[in-house]
Amino acid sequence: MANLPDLPSLQQGTRLQDPLLVRGVETRQSDNGPFTVLTLGNGTGTIATAPFWLADQPRVAGIVTGDVVQVIGEVSSYRNRRQLSVSSIRVLPPDTVDWHDLLPSAGRPGPFWETIDRWLPEIEPRRLRSAVEAFFLDEGFRSRFGECPAAIAGPQATLGGLLKHTVEVAAVARTLGRVLGADPNLTLAGALLHDIGKLEAFEWEAGFQLSAAGRRLGPAVLGTAMLQMRLCPEAAPLLTTPELHELQHIQLVAGDINAVQPNTLSAKTIELADGASVQGAEAAAGLEDAQAIGLFGVSSPR
Repeated sequence: MANLPDLPSLQQGTRLQDPLLVRGVETRQSDNGPFTVLTLGNGTGTIATAPFWLADQPRVAGIVTGDVVQVIGEVSSYRNRRQLSVSSIRVLPPDTVDWHDLLPSAGRPGPFWETIDRWLPEIEPRRLRSAVEAFFLDEGFRSRFGECPAAIAGPQATLGGLLKHTVEVAAVARTLGRVLGADPNLTLAGALLHDIGKLEAFEWEAGFQLSAAGRRLGPAVLGTAMLQMRLCPEAAPLLTTPELHELQHIQLVAGDINAVQPNTLSAKTIELADGASVQGAEAAAGLEDAQAIGLFGVSSPR
C-alpha cells in the first residue's frame, strides 16, 4: 500500500492516473440539469469526482458501485471542497488489480491483536480458555480473521473490520457485564467467538460479498458449526455439551438472523455490545460524511 496515492490528502493540482474502486454512483438534479458524481476510493480513503453533466453521461454509462476503473484526472476545488476532475475513465477487468490496495481498511491490526492476546490469559477455567485459544492462537485463523470484514456493506465493510469489531464488542461487553453481573469469563469468551462464522460466510478476495455457504446458512449458523467441529471432536472434546451450547447460544443471539432470544446475562450483554459497535461505526461514518459535505448540506455544483 506504500505506493498508493493518499486520496484524503491530495492537494489541488495533483494529477492522478491510477486504478480506483467505485464506492458510489449518485445521479442528481440541479438548475443546470442532471449530473452524476462518482465516489472513488482505494485503501487510503475516497474522493468524489467533479460532476459528469448530461453531455458527459456516456463516459460513465454502465459504471456501477463495485467496478474498478482506470482514472486519469486532476484534483480541483469547488467551494473549498476537493474533487477529481476526470479526463479519462474506463472499467478494468477485476482480475487485473490487487484488491487489497483498493478495499477500505480498518487500520493496523497490531494493536487489536495485542489487546486480544492480553485478554486470553484472563479467561477461566482453563478449559474455556483452551477453547478460545484453539482459534485465536492458530496462525491460519489469525491470518484470515485479521483480514475479514465485519460486514459486506456499510462502514464495517473494511479489511480487518471483523478484528476491530470483535475487540470493540469484547471491550464494551466486559464493562457492561460487570455492571449487569454477567459471568466475566463466559462474556469475554463469547464476545471473542461471537462472529467467527463470518470467516466462512464472507469473501474478500475481489470485493466484499457472501460466500455460497454464507448465502445458504449465514454467519451465525456457520459459526456454531465451527465451534462444534473444532472444540468437540469425538476423540477429545475441549468442552462439555452444555458449555458448547452456551457459546453457540451467544453466536445465535448476536448473529444477523436473531435466531433466538438471549437467556443468559452474558448473551444479552454481548448482544447489546454488538449493537453498540455497529451503531458507533454508523455514527462515525455519518459524521465523516457531514464533514465532507459541509455542516449545512450540499451546494449545487457548477
